[in-house]
Amino acid sequence: MSKDISIIVPIYNEEESLPHLLKRVSEAMRATDFKWEIICVDDGSSDRSAEMLEELKADYPELKPLYQRRNYGQTAAMQAGFDHAEGDVFVTMDGDLQNDPADIPMMMELMEKEQADIVSGWRKKRKDDDFRNFLSRTANKLVSKMTEVSLHDTGCSLKAYRKEVMENMRIYGELHRFIPAVVSQFGAKVVEVEVQHHARAYGSSKYGNIGRMFRVVLDLILLKFLLRYINRPMHAFGMTGLACLVPGGLLMSYLFLIKIFGADIGHRPLLFLSVMLILMGVQLIGMGVLGELLVRIYHEPEGRRQYVLRDGPRLRKKETAVKSSKSSASKAATAKASAKKPAAKKATAKKPATKKSAAQKSTAKKS
Repeated sequence: MSKDISIIVPIYNEEESLPHLLKRVSEAMRATDFKWEIICVDDGSSDRSAEMLEELKADYPELKPLYQRRNYGQTAAMQAGFDHAEGDVFVTMDGDLQNDPADIPMMMELMEKEQADIVSGWRKKRKDDDFRNFLSRTANKLVSKMTEVSLHDTGCSLKAYRKEVMENMRIYGELHRFIPAVVSQFGAKVVEVEVQHHARAYGSSKYGNIGRMFRVVLDLILLKFLLRYINRPMHAFGMTGLACLVPGGLLMSYLFLIKIFGADIGHRPLLFLSVMLILMGVQLIGMGVLGELLVRIYHEPEGRRQYVLRDGPRLRKKETAVKSSKSSASKAATAKASAKKPAAKKATAKKPATKKSAAQKSTAKKS
């Protein structure tokens, strides 16, 4: 099995890890038959990471460094790697050596075996502190429940993606950890496999901190909207608007009736509540209409489609086994036929010789 691989690694102040990272990646990949490249995206590092990448190019011809003008974040660094990758499969990993490059060939084999579009790593035995592990487990359960993509470890950077899956999407904010959920809207098949996880050997975490939790929650809300209502925003805003407009209208009708019978409604809280609900409902429905117009503006001018087609049906395991057995049977039949042909040629070659010997015998008797 041979497959082109692009390994994408965001780098931010990892000058101590870089030489060891490239050494271990090259040792793991050069032992295979894959044609590969490693794209290290320097995310505006303030140390010597960029200079070291330029120096290491001489020792590692597979290295393709990219240099961002400033620190845009891990998601933007991964997107830059996706944009410049040439492989048929994109593999992402961290630059701190906590992910093990030796797991990449195993992930490639699983991708071909399961006919998967994404293989996601699962750090079952994490080498982080207890507090960080607790936060990770809580976040994983929340993400799996909201996105309906069942993964034990959504935050693991070691993942493998088919190129055709990543060509249909772009990631923003902190969405790099939600890529399996994002591409699920295109019908991608996601499988999970246990991978190794090592303790950080050099420096400290550059991207992970407490503030990231709040950004993840906001991105999760955005992701939920994108997965369900990206092509029908009226269903999101319109239903919420009706939920406000209907009670507000009923309350206003009630106040109107009692006003007819002489009651004073000018200082009642229900009047203010009904007016507020009606205004909110009208505004939300108006936002839904604007959203529908924006969806059409997004899709129609550049001919974007609301769907993605596959090259062909995904082969199941039984079909793959049947095809392999048929191919082996046809090979065996071909081998038998080729073995019979030389024997037939020998037999036809012997017949003229026997005829000549019989003719010689008859001429001898006549003489």
